[in-house]
Amino acid sequence: MTTRLPGWVVVLALFCGLAWAGFLARGHITGAASVLDRFETVLLDLRIAVTGERSPPADVVIVAIDDPTVAEAGTYPLPRDRLATLMAIIRDSGAKALAIDILLTGASSPEGDTRLAEALNGFPTVLVAAGQVREAASPASGVPAMASGLSPLPVFADASDIGLANIVTDAGGTPRHIPLLFLTENGLQPSFGLRSVGHYLGQAPGITGSGVRFGDRAQSLDLGWHLALNYYGPGGAIPTISAKALFDGTQQAMARLKDRLVVLGVTATAVGDRFSSPFDPIMPGVEIQATGMANLIDGSHLTRDATTRWADGAAAMGITLVGMIAVVFLPLAPASVFYLVLLVGWLGGLTVLFIQGYWLSGALPFAASLPPVVGLIIVRQVADRYHARRHFRAQQALSRFQSPVLADRIAQDPSFLLEPREQTIAVLFVDLSGYTGLSEELGAAKTRDFLKEFHTVVVDVANANGGVVLDFMGDGAMLGFGIPDSGKSDAVNAFRCAFLLENAVTDWLRAGDTRSESGTVRVGAHVGRVILSRLGHENQQQITTTGDSVNVASRLLEVGKAKGATVVLSVDLIRAAETEGHLDATVPQIKTVAIRGRQKELEVGLWKAEETAPAVKSLE
Repeated sequence: MTTRLPGWVVVLALFCGLAWAGFLARGHITGAASVLDRFETVLLDLRIAVTGERSPPADVVIVAIDDPTVAEAGTYPLPRDRLATLMAIIRDSGAKALAIDILLTGASSPEGDTRLAEALNGFPTVLVAAGQVREAASPASGVPAMASGLSPLPVFADASDIGLANIVTDAGGTPRHIPLLFLTENGLQPSFGLRSVGHYLGQAPGITGSGVRFGDRAQSLDLGWHLALNYYGPGGAIPTISAKALFDGTQQAMARLKDRLVVLGVTATAVGDRFSSPFDPIMPGVEIQATGMANLIDGSHLTRDATTRWADGAAAMGITLVGMIAVVFLPLAPASVFYLVLLVGWLGGLTVLFIQGYWLSGALPFAASLPPVVGLIIVRQVADRYHARRHFRAQQALSRFQSPVLADRIAQDPSFLLEPREQTIAVLFVDLSGYTGLSEELGAAKTRDFLKEFHTVVVDVANANGGVVLDFMGDGAMLGFGIPDSGKSDAVNAFRCAFLLENAVTDWLRAGDTRSESGTVRVGAHVGRVILSRLGHENQQQITTTGDSVNVASRLLEVGKAKGATVVLSVDLIRAAETEGHLDATVPQIKTVAIRGRQKELEVGLWKAEETAPAVKSLE
């Protein structure tokens, strides 16, 4: 493969492209927020739509304070003693742990608070707290540093564990991550969901360098110990029981709580927090928290960690490099298709991996590779157009030294005639008589103008009749018919051209008094096998024909001079032309003549000057 781009341009383009891709990859690997995150969430939701809903684990059940529950209570928030009764029902139903996603911050009646605190005592319970993240104070590890926030009343905090329930949303407000660790004024603290799952599993979670561990099961997390949420479906995908059903003593509802992690939260209309999700434009916050807990329990959270981020960076660099190399070395159309195949292949691979729970970036390789590759395509187009113009100018220049037909063939196939080949062609020679005396009379400058006009007439007639001018020889020229490739009308074209050329040159000579004194024109033509090849030095060559047929055609001019004829054609050419063109040629004289330098005589047809005009009319 070769490229028309200069080496320094290729090196500079690759350096700039990889620098750009490396810059974006570095930001992605370190978790820096960027505009790419918006595009990535769109591509992520497309993958979620492709994979569809999935079954949540049976371990997590939501008890919802919904519209019927609030309507029955007649007030919101529910009285503390009412909450205490609900907690007792949940405990008596056999739940293993309870996560309360309700902020118990303000005091109510002393009796209600006391009763609720007693209900919390002696049962694995986690209460929710919320705080404000101090972005400037967050450590390099990425763990959120919390400022002051909302915490449960001390009477409740002393009776249970507390966990922060902050979540991380994207630009559209969809929760994507749940931090599992927070840096507080009391040190590093587990999140609401992490504490709840620990209580449910009966073992405290262990913190590793890149995730958490429950017993022998380690789970890798995103930067800063963030859990990447993997939704199960729209609202209600996680089993949800109305608190009213428990208050009513519905045994079926109570049976569903046995050995479960129960998440108690609010879903009533216009009460509590709401978020959008990939499946549902409005999802209660309690279901977001329950989704994170379920992800921890069944290990189905999206795997997005340092390893996947490095894989994203490597893919961005690799696609950029391979795409740019393709643009450098391949034709632009295949290179563009190849680059698109790379991107589509990466998206296809992402989807397959997403089904397996891996979240790799779709936006990063696009953003990293698109500007360098498209930029290089533009540079390549400019360079190709520049080279095309140079090639066109070179071809035009070459066509002035070679026949345009041969110049075009050489331009398209530089290896044309590197190996000589034998083929049948018709060869025609034309020559002026009286040229020597005329050149002496005209002088060098006017002689040059005279020859240029003569050669123009020859080229025009040759081109109009399928001939190729192989060489100009002062006051003469050599033409070939069947070059570069033999055709079905080569002989008839040469036959016709001989008479048309004789008439055209004669008319031109008679157009001026000075030229009329130069005499007449003679044409000789023959058909036969020749060797078509390149002759000359390795760095300076010309296309030529050699062989007996060329020599014979040249000697026919001598025959014409000796016999007083202006057109001399071999009978071989005449018969071939009659066959090809279905002609009935009338030959004034047919003679068998000796050819100088050749032992075998040749049969030829002869036409004198006054006999060529009727021949031309018969060809019209």
